[in-house]
Amino acid sequence: MIKAFLIERRSWIAAFLFQQALMLFIAFVDPSISFGNVLYMVYLCILFFIIFLWFRYRKETAFYKSLKTWENNLDVTAINEPETPFEAMVERSIAGQTEHLKQTAARHRLALENEKDELMAWIHEVKTPLTAMHLIIDRMEEKALKSQLSYEWLRIHLLLDQQLHQKRISFIENDLSVEFIQLQPLIFKEIKDLQSWCIQKGIGFDIQLEAKEVLSDAKWLAFIIRQLLTNAVKYSEASEIEIKSFQKGEQTQLQVKDCGRGIDPKDVPRIFDKGFTSTTDHHDQASTGMGLYLAKKAAAPLLIHIDVESEFGAGTVFTLTFPIRNQFEHVISV
Repeated sequence: MIKAFLIERRSWIAAFLFQQALMLFIAFVDPSISFGNVLYMVYLCILFFIIFLWFRYRKETAFYKSLKTWENNLDVTAINEPETPFEAMVERSIAGQTEHLKQTAARHRLALENEKDELMAWIHEVKTPLTAMHLIIDRMEEKALKSQLSYEWLRIHLLLDQQLHQKRISFIENDLSVEFIQLQPLIFKEIKDLQSWCIQKGIGFDIQLEAKEVLSDAKWLAFIIRQLLTNAVKYSEASEIEIKSFQKGEQTQLQVKDCGRGIDPKDVPRIFDKGFTSTTDHHDQASTGMGLYLAKKAAAPLLIHIDVESEFGAGTVFTLTFPIRNQFEHVISV
């Protein structure tokens, strides 16, 4: 800040130094003027000027120091009161811009809330004809057509479910209900929902649940597992998907292993990025690049750590590591 102040006042300093140099020059060329007396006077003036500069630095920079340390949280009360007309102009400008930003942010927030509410209402409305469609498909007797329609229905259902959770995920902390959850019924339900797709692709499941329960939120854990299972089914053909749970130290781990196409090593660091699909199968129009991104985002407030190991062309293993009980103390009282 001192450097900035000196740069700002460099014209004043230059004018003062020029004036002192001029006085010394006149005393030097004019024998009638005592050079020693003038030199002493210049010394006193410089000393006084330095003290004056220091005083002005303390006074004039207090306001701007508060601006520099301002956290940009739109709270203008954190800024020091202006003491000069120019500081008052700056303060009024900042206050005006801040108020404008607050109003703009409020309008955008309201618009986003309305958009979210409308979209969620639309999704819930669409679920009614989807349910009716599912009942109609179940009554069909032609197996080939029934299988194809069931698959397309499932795709629509999963996309709507993903969209619904995407809109809710911003407020996930308000929606958590952490409790001990039995893994078997939760996993079996998710597999049952994918049954028609799995039959169509010839995919089975090998389930070994040594650890029977985990501490989490049932709805959001089901969503995370759903994303991992749909990925495993999507990229596998005529194979088994292994689902295992076990204890590792004090923590419970759940693994979902498929024998699908695997992930290219250069893609592994990016698979949880929003919108990322693949660099090897970039033409894949069915992939949205949102499933794993949302799974990772939902896992964070649940303190679930997701690891991935993959061998390109051989398969992928996703591992969910669940927190121990006391790790949830800062999230919710269990």
